[in-house]
Amino acid sequence: MYQSEGKATLDCPESNLSSREVQVLRMASRGLTNAEIARELGVSVHTVKFHLASVYKKLGVANRTEAAVSYLAGKTESDGGSTP
Repeated sequence: MYQSEGKATLDCPESNLSSREVQVLRMASRGLTNAEIARELGVSVHTVKFHLASVYKKLGVANRTEAAVSYLAGKTESDGGSTP
């Protein structure tokens, strides 16, 4: 992940995720529920769902599992192949 023009992105710049979207995606990838993510971030569950929908669209995936797999695969590739 790197910073570019105020946007934190995964290893592929075309995903163009905001830093908050990356934060939500990381938490979802760890298995947290929307309610748990909302509580940790101090936002509503609706806001978490909104961020996740945006993540799915930007990554071109259909659901939380596909987004997590995409995130974890990118993380593994970027850290030299070690497990996340």
